[in-house]
Amino acid sequence: MSTSRSVRGLAIVASALLLAGCGATSGGSEATKLGFAVATTSEDFAQQMADGGEYAAAKFDGVELQVSGPPGVDGPAEVKLLQDLGRTAVDGIAVENLAPDLFVRPMADLVDQDRRLVAVDTVPLDGSNVATYVGNDNAAIGRMLAEEAIRLLGQDASGTVVVGTTVPGVPVLDQRANGIKEAFAEKLPNVKVLGPFETKIEPTLNFGIWNGLVKANPRALAFLGTGDQDSYNLAKIKQENNGTYLTAVEDGTNFATLSPEHFMKGAVAIRMLAEAATEDKPMPEGWVDSGALLVTKDNVAEIIARQESDSAKDEWFGPKLDEFFADLDSHTRPLGEAG
Repeated sequence: MSTSRSVRGLAIVASALLLAGCGATSGGSEATKLGFAVATTSEDFAQQMADGGEYAAAKFDGVELQVSGPPGVDGPAEVKLLQDLGRTAVDGIAVENLAPDLFVRPMADLVDQDRRLVAVDTVPLDGSNVATYVGNDNAAIGRMLAEEAIRLLGQDASGTVVVGTTVPGVPVLDQRANGIKEAFAEKLPNVKVLGPFETKIEPTLNFGIWNGLVKANPRALAFLGTGDQDSYNLAKIKQENNGTYLTAVEDGTNFATLSPEHFMKGAVAIRMLAEAATEDKPMPEGWVDSGALLVTKDNVAEIIARQESDSAKDEWFGPKLDEFFADLDSHTRPLGEAG
């Protein structure tokens, strides 16, 4: 397995020039029917969330999980699939989407039908009546990646940094980009941040846009992206062009990847729903911060190894999930603070 494929879905990535991304089982004869609506079934970030949800559901006897999403990112199509899911996943649904304004009324309608709902990765908007959100502190994710770049560039660095985002207007991605810009403004005031530029979610388009940005900014200190497509495409561009950026986690390509741990957030969301449905545990209300992970050359081998197989994921994530749920309150903040 290549490095680029094994760390896909771990997403935000950056390139810097040298110039200066369990639960107890439950008995019972009737199946517990849960659902997971995702923005697309074809992109790594959503696949990782769905995989995490399926992993968590499998830990409960009698729990069936239906994953539903359009093949490409299509908000209206996902709304229709969510409404269909509401008729079958009667015991709870996790909802991940990239167009939160389209989901306000559909989610509120499901809440009115007494469906348990958890928003995943995208904060639910006012009016959706969803009280539980599982996701990252995305501004902090952006800052973490930027601070690693800043550490490598040094305090005397000056020049430009190019920031890209796959889907402008999606709050979680905008917050990551803002976190990057804020960190540079505070810690490297002589560095000018350009962007964020739209880099597109479709991998081929993403590659072409980043290739153009790299060629247009040959002396940029860093290229920073908010999505997993940015990760492997920036690495590929560097390799094809014999670039001088530091872009590597393992082989000298990407200096760091900031993983939003999509598998973890999917597992957390579905485990909460499964425990509520099978063990009558109350759903936590507020923002459940599922955490993030900075992947560098120091720990990339461990992370690649955990992605190699289902058993490796179980060995790595199982204890972490149990520890997370043993002190769930410490990971839960007011919904209004989510970002």
